[in-house]
Amino acid sequence: MIKKISFTVALGLASLGALSGQKCILTGLWRNELGSKMQIQEVKGDGTFSGEYKTAVSLARRPIQPASLNGSQHFDEAGQPTFGFTVNWKSFSDSTTVFTGQCFVDENGKEILETMWLLREKAKAPNGWEATRVGTNVFSRIKGQNVDESLRGDGAR
Repeated sequence: MIKKISFTVALGLASLGALSGQKCILTGLWRNELGSKMQIQEVKGDGTFSGEYKTAVSLARRPIQPASLNGSQHFDEAGQPTFGFTVNWKSFSDSTTVFTGQCFVDENGKEILETMWLLREKAKAPNGWEATRVGTNVFSRIKGQNVDESLRGDGAR
């Protein structure tokens, strides 16, 4: 039931953004519901992009550090593009996360990124399946904040 509602909401958001003519742009600063933040640099003509991600949650024993992200966007005429990116947490963890999602604009012009992710931690064979987690996040655009302040400051949680 929840998945059906989420799918219906996503379709509604997509159609509202498409009807209003507003296009969702990936470039910029974003924050999810857990307080994690990311900055996506300019999306190139071939759809590739890079950026930086600072998670607000981690099971790693070392202090959280910003990590680089690399991804690709599928251009969409309606302005509701799909995308995917990878974050390698090599600076503080033995894990990698891949995100896939879509960028939407609601009826008020608010941009959101609905994502699903897979996080893979280092594991010993043959029980590798235990090392993969799955989840979802919704990101909202952060406006009017300095990039360094946003990703490197203490306010990331």
